[in-house]
Amino acid sequence: MQRLTSLLNIRYPIIQGGMAWVATAPLAAAVSEAGGLGIIGAGNASPQWVREEIRRVRALTDQPFGVNVLLMSSEAEAVIGVVAAERVPVVTTGAGSPGIYMATLKDAGCKVIPVVASVAMARRVERQGADAIVAEGSEAGGHIGEVGTIVLLPQIVDAVSIPVIAAGGIADGRGMAAAFVLGAAGVQLGTRFICADECEAHINYKRAIVDASERDTVVCGLSIGRPVRTLKNNLTRELAALEKNGASYSDLSVLGSGRLRLAFAEGDMDNGSVMAGQSAALIKDIRPAAEIIASLLAEAEKILGRRIWTN
Repeated sequence: MQRLTSLLNIRYPIIQGGMAWVATAPLAAAVSEAGGLGIIGAGNASPQWVREEIRRVRALTDQPFGVNVLLMSSEAEAVIGVVAAERVPVVTTGAGSPGIYMATLKDAGCKVIPVVASVAMARRVERQGADAIVAEGSEAGGHIGEVGTIVLLPQIVDAVSIPVIAAGGIADGRGMAAAFVLGAAGVQLGTRFICADECEAHINYKRAIVDASERDTVVCGLSIGRPVRTLKNNLTRELAALEKNGASYSDLSVLGSGRLRLAFAEGDMDNGSVMAGQSAALIKDIRPAAEIIASLLAEAEKILGRRIWTN
């Protein structure tokens, strides 16, 4: 754990997931200010938007923070340029291999932490020069792999020599403690931080997570190799019907376009893409990010019988 906190210059081994639309400057700054690592989710946003969010975070906190870059986005290369120019302390990447950007980011002093869903990809990004890895299990919300966290995490810990951060299905101190027992150096939480006061998601989005049960998420996009976990609603039923009838990637993309914003900004829980992990069933309240972090630490430390912070 200390290995990760020293690497990132943070107090606690807790990282906030870089969720598109959801992970904006106020949330990232609040998590960083509370001792974790806040992350701006670039998603498919424009480079200018990312630059503005970076500067918003810096106006709110002087603590380290990061940007998550969605590598399959058409804006990825330009966003990497902004991140490097702004000398963002930490960059997490998803949906692809960051190898072609590694030199640019390292030259700018960025720590690079890819999110991976397989042992093979973990080994690959370590060879490319990654500083740490997020091992994300299929319990997570949004874009996911096929293997659950409890099986994936120890395999990746055994396969690489750099710090491994656990993600997927973690929402409380029990999950955090379990991740450490399995060899993780830290944890990444996404869904839990959607229900932070500082998150700019619509209140309907937050309440949908608080009200969710263990069977309320579903994975769409498996038929086209782009699995995404969200809360069940009218949109997921439409997508499931299309997939059952052999719809193409183009057909599914047209139906899904703009739906995350519809949920995040407008609060449409019926027709929006309400990305959330299975851990939604563990979340029962909306509270400040600092309180979420304090609760995680207190519960995990009680279970483990030791402190898990460095100062």
